[in-house]
Amino acid sequence: MSCQQAVDERDKHLQTGDLIFVGIPMDYSLSDSSAIEQAIVDATGDTGSVNYIHVAIVEVGADTTFVIDATIKRGVARYPIDSFFVDFRLKDGSFPRFDVMRLKDNAEALAFVRRAKEFVGRKYDMCFLPDNDEQYCSELVWNAYVTSDNTHLFAEAPMNFKNADGEFPVYWTELFGILGMPIPQDVMGTNPNDMSHDAGLRFVTSLKF
Repeated sequence: MSCQQAVDERDKHLQTGDLIFVGIPMDYSLSDSSAIEQAIVDATGDTGSVNYIHVAIVEVGADTTFVIDATIKRGVARYPIDSFFVDFRLKDGSFPRFDVMRLKDNAEALAFVRRAKEFVGRKYDMCFLPDNDEQYCSELVWNAYVTSDNTHLFAEAPMNFKNADGEFPVYWTELFGILGMPIPQDVMGTNPNDMSHDAGLRFVTSLKF
């Protein structure tokens, strides 16, 4: 199978408005993950075998499939999906899991994607606060997936930055120390793990490489 055939085979499963959750195994070696990825794993990991560290929005174009997401590298951006996969390639050259989930009621998908694109160009929200112009990945989804009657599809909950031992990982203490602000423990917000369990979503497929 040619490379282009492989891309076409993968992308045929995608629809505009789908969400791609990037997952790494709960037992993923600490030496192979970045500091922020590990801090997210420590804070949001659950008892499942996969921990979702990122979520992105899909837009299927006539010739190219795009993602819209918020990352430290790009801020809020819309770019080709193949670049997205490269960005999240692991240090050993392998890929994490890319699990596609879709709204059970997908009627307003185009409107959600249009809303997401309004945020393109904003900075990544290093502070993880709800009341600024910057966005982190699941915050972008939360702000974009709003119905015509102004209802957010996804729920917020008090954010947790502590690990299983009830302590703050060094990454968070150093980051918020540099920012000169307290760690926003228990501030209302979102994370990819919680979002992936939302009752309004259904699993579609895991993208293969």
